[in-house]
Amino acid sequence: MQRKDLKILLLQIRDDANVRKEELESFAKYSELDLDQFEVLNVFDKPKFNSEELNGFDALYVGGASEANVLEPKKYEFVNDCIRLIKYAGDNSIPTFASCFGFQLAVLAFGGTILSKDSDYEMGSIPIRLTNLAEIDPVFKGTKDNFNALSIHRQYAIELPSNLDLLAYTDQCLHSFKLRNKPLWAFQFHPEVDRATVFKRLAIYKEEYTNSEDEFQSVLDSLVETPESHNLMLNFVNRVLL
Repeated sequence: MQRKDLKILLLQIRDDANVRKEELESFAKYSELDLDQFEVLNVFDKPKFNSEELNGFDALYVGGASEANVLEPKKYEFVNDCIRLIKYAGDNSIPTFASCFGFQLAVLAFGGTILSKDSDYEMGSIPIRLTNLAEIDPVFKGTKDNFNALSIHRQYAIELPSNLDLLAYTDQCLHSFKLRNKPLWAFQFHPEVDRATVFKRLAIYKEEYTNSEDEFQSVLDSLVETPESHNLMLNFVNRVLL
């Protein structure tokens, strides 16, 4: 398989038109792939779908969400189909890279529990700790402990089912795992998002995540570049897909 021949399905959970475009461009940029190598399945446009959506693709990417809650499947009817699609990808060894909301979907897909908090949740640039398994993992191998990543999320996980191998965490929650013996990785942080992108997203979603202009500015002031986290996307393409 050559890089130019890869075809990726992006499962996108974004309603805002600008964020839809930016997220796709971010995934392509840090995977070093062209935009035309991606096809987008946006659940706000197509809330009902099945595993046949993955036919003909070399990998599944799953993005984040600021306009949906993984714990409210009755309100957001696409949640259960998202969970089923990720479960199908894992069970059938379809390479998968799931970010943020995708992490939460994947935890649920493989029998785990997602919790939620309304305050004191992670937001901004945060140091990520690695487990010993990360040292031999194809996606994380070579990554230094305590690397910075961008993370904004109210929902989180603090334990995993036995079939999910923990790779990264913070004091507050779990941040990455691999489905054992399968090419599926999930990240609570955003490997695909850089500092400039977070500035733009927070401006769009600041009422969702911050309570005041001072808090909003404080988060912006804390942001740093996160090159190590972006490398995880490139490792996935180079070491798993190619």
